[in-house]
Amino acid sequence: MQAAKILRGKHKVQYTPNIDCGDNVIIINAAKVKVTGRKLSQKVYLRYTGYPGGLREVYLDEMLKKKPTEVIMLAVRRMLPGGPLGRDLLKKLKVYGQDSHPHAAAKPVVLEVK
Repeated sequence: MQAAKILRGKHKVQYTPNIDCGDNVIIINAAKVKVTGRKLSQKVYLRYTGYPGGLREVYLDEMLKKKPTEVIMLAVRRMLPGGPLGRDLLKKLKVYGQDSHPHAAAKPVVLEVK
């Protein structure tokens, strides 16, 4: 995914692995994401509530109906490094389910995903 590469700064000449030199990323239309194969019925997101027996699982089709932005956010988060650098990089990611977003004044550059 190009979002993780741009957040990390790997597209720049002055890329350094231990420094945040990436750009901000805005992703729109997260609700219109398409997946191949049987991922809608087989991909599982697990989370633990903290209580005994509190392992909860949500399938991709349910997650896309309830929180479409969370699907993209989790995918990008898992491509970034863990720790303080990864958390700082994730703050520069904005995901919106529809076309509209409040960052139009910043004149973002549109990258087409193939």
